[in-house]
Amino acid sequence: MDTDGLLELAGHYLVVLILVMVTLTLLDVVVADPSFWIELGLVVVVAFAYRPIVLRLGVAPDRWERQQRQ
Repeated sequence: MDTDGLLELAGHYLVVLILVMVTLTLLDVVVADPSFWIELGLVVVVAFAYRPIVLRLGVAPDRWERQQRQ
């Protein structure tokens, strides 16, 4: 098992989780009672936008960079 690779990915997944929570908290502050679909849409956008942004910034884990080159 590649524990170093898993630990590297775990940090990024933790950041995604934190970004989702912060986004939903900000949405709750701005919109008093947002609908479930708006919240779900924002979660999907944050989750799918994270990887390309991290790759473009050059701070992606080696595993993601290798997968992109293939």
